[in-house]
Amino acid sequence: MEEERLEPKRRFKGYENTELSNIKLGDYALIKGRLGWKSLKREEYIENGPSMIAGRHIKHGIIDWDKVDHIPLWRYEESPEIMLKNNDVIFSKDGSLGNPALITDLKDKATINATMMLVRIIGKLSASYFYHILNSKRFYELVNLKVSGSSIPHLFQEDMKNFQFYAPVINEQKKIGKFFKVLDERIANQERKIAKVKSLKEAYLMEMFPQEGETVPKRRFKGFDGEWYKKTLGNFGTVEMNKRIFKGQTSVIGDVPFYKIGTFGKKADSFISYELFNEYKTKYPYPEPGDILISAAGSIGRTIEYQGEDAYYQDSNIVWLKHDGKLSNLFLKQFYNFTNWSSLEGSTIKRLYNRDILEATIQVPSSIKEQQKIGAFFKNLDNQIEMEEKKLDKLQKMKEAYLEEMFV
Repeated sequence: MEEERLEPKRRFKGYENTELSNIKLGDYALIKGRLGWKSLKREEYIENGPSMIAGRHIKHGIIDWDKVDHIPLWRYEESPEIMLKNNDVIFSKDGSLGNPALITDLKDKATINATMMLVRIIGKLSASYFYHILNSKRFYELVNLKVSGSSIPHLFQEDMKNFQFYAPVINEQKKIGKFFKVLDERIANQERKIAKVKSLKEAYLMEMFPQEGETVPKRRFKGFDGEWYKKTLGNFGTVEMNKRIFKGQTSVIGDVPFYKIGTFGKKADSFISYELFNEYKTKYPYPEPGDILISAAGSIGRTIEYQGEDAYYQDSNIVWLKHDGKLSNLFLKQFYNFTNWSSLEGSTIKRLYNRDILEATIQVPSSIKEQQKIGAFFKNLDNQIEMEEKKLDKLQKMKEAYLEEMFV
């Protein structure tokens, strides 16, 4: 019987009839790493000198050169086998495996730390194509083998020498590499756009809320003046929560989404019936549209604005402040977002208790209209961040789909 021909779902025009080759990486590349740095100590790191890259310095294939470590020149020179060159591919070989980067536009001396591995292509294989192989399911299959049942996952040089994958002819490899480079640049630009808006928001938070020891902010809307006053949240109202829902009352499909602390602000994975929802909503505390719900367990302080939709929230883990209307909820949301809740219960806080919220001191302008303007201003910024994050998510899913379709 003839062996079935492997074929990607999507190919560049003109290459549809060319076959893929089974590549064994060791035949096409030099593979190097370091088993330690001959007793290199943290105190040897310097402010300027050859860069030493670790996995933590790489995000989505981009090296943050502002955060890399620096070592003395003699340390760099003692390991010539891992001195980086353009078109080298590096990735983590210890712990969190993968997270690759393709070295381009290298201007200064650089190397890798002991947790990283270097692959330098020497055969008829595109470095950019191989970089994307490390983002594909073929490499993840190898990673999963190493992670499964291992307390400290590790990739050995021999693992990578024997690593096999399929590749088209070199010209199509280069086209694929260029295609994903453009997509990666779009993703990186979108991440920078999000970071810029978030930085802008942080700057406005510093200027539009009084800082420690101050009673007025540096920046205000026109027409408002006077000092802000301090009160505890307990002066405005009480903490409310939904009545408890038991596991036996939920199902994986149903009428009304039930949000647990793990799905708060995300997609619900369990539901309750309309009958139970209507009964509990009528008899027990339930948020009103505009109320700001806050996570009181897990990742403390996450918030959402309840819009009035049919939804139910896990008791005690997701709560809201029921108040008399003298506090703008959108203003309150920003207070929640920059409050350091961990300082209330120590640095290892696991739960935000009702008393923590009620005893929290908030600084407030006397005019509810000023509160509302501030809240609406930051809501617009939050909406912009959310919109840009959705664009980023769409680009990332697009890349995942192309990786699935263009690699086998």
